[in-house]
Amino acid sequence: MKTTREILQLAHAEAALTPPSTEQKNQALAAMADALERHTEAILAANRIDMEQARGHISEVMLDRLMLNAGRIKGMADGIRALIDLPDPAGRVLDEYVRADGLVIRKVASPIGVIAVIYESRPNVTSDAAALIVKSGSTAVLRSGKEAWNSAHAVVEALHEGLLAAGLHAERVQLVEDRTRASSNELMTATGLVDLLIPRGGAGLIKACVENATVPVIETGTGICHIYVDDSADPEMALKIIENAKCSRPSVCNAEEVLLVHEAIAPALLPRLQKLLTEGQKEKGRHEVELRLDPKAMELIPGTPAGPDDFDTEFLDYILAVKVVGSLEEAMRHIQVHSTHHSEAILTNDQSHADLFTAGVDSAAVYVNASTRFTDGGEFGLGCEMGISTQKLHARGPMGLAELCTSKYVILGSGHIR
Repeated sequence: MKTTREILQLAHAEAALTPPSTEQKNQALAAMADALERHTEAILAANRIDMEQARGHISEVMLDRLMLNAGRIKGMADGIRALIDLPDPAGRVLDEYVRADGLVIRKVASPIGVIAVIYESRPNVTSDAAALIVKSGSTAVLRSGKEAWNSAHAVVEALHEGLLAAGLHAERVQLVEDRTRASSNELMTATGLVDLLIPRGGAGLIKACVENATVPVIETGTGICHIYVDDSADPEMALKIIENAKCSRPSVCNAEEVLLVHEAIAPALLPRLQKLLTEGQKEKGRHEVELRLDPKAMELIPGTPAGPDDFDTEFLDYILAVKVVGSLEEAMRHIQVHSTHHSEAILTNDQSHADLFTAGVDSAAVYVNASTRFTDGGEFGLGCEMGISTQKLHARGPMGLAELCTSKYVILGSGHIR
């Protein structure tokens, strides 16, 4: 077994080599995708071990995140293939200035180097992160959560086969073998060996990385996503969007966690919504949603009284906090205080309210009359994604290829002196 430090040293040495060409990278991606599908049975066998070990220790919703099937593996492979058609981000000229004396100053996108990713129980992150980092020209050091380690290991074995078939080194994508917390701490403090650390997971993981890392970190993922139903909203559209945002996949960071409803529309809308999210889901063979209600909402529909933390919790489950507000301004104030600045939506037929909301709400993605579930690299045309950045520097929102590059200046002279 390689130590985490040995893996980092190999990755650092690989990153120091001349980056592969666009053609080499695209050949590698095609071979990696093919290898994933070719090794479907081995990956599923490894995933079954993870599922058996995790059952009873994590929630059913989290088990769904962990679970792989042939369709999901094909989706992982297709996500890799989608990157082939995207422009190579490395080497792009971002800006150019030619001085009066003929000196050419270019700002050029370049690979970051060694990118470490710490993630939890989603095996698809293994292939998404590896593919994005390979295409960006960097090297990947992946640290999977222990619940998904067997699945991640099987995926990386397949990806190595693809890399080698394309003439690239296996060291371009490596999986940390130490499953203890010590390996996470080592990645967080590997100054000089890790150029960028990206945590993908729950609030606890992200908080630990932000507070303890001595290497640069991009904060991703935690999504207390709000939908505000304005007094002018179309009720039919609102019901459809809310159901999708909460129920289509509650375990992901772009799922709705908080619903704010204007007091003028609440008496008519909330009883219909309560029926849709409880009895309606049961009739469709789906899980009912538990509604945690503020005092005004409790006067209108049955549910659980909201506790002091319910408007500050990323449930990642079939739970929705509901609050009745008196105005658009009150809704925006609530979002400012309680949001993690991931994704927020307004449902309205008032254009002036839509404009106020999009201008005033300070989140990575702000929607008008659409579900928050679209905050995703694939849906935004970026191919697969590294994560959703909720900070303002150096990336914000879905992180694709462009966000996995840094820049440098290339200056072209012909004997110029100062």
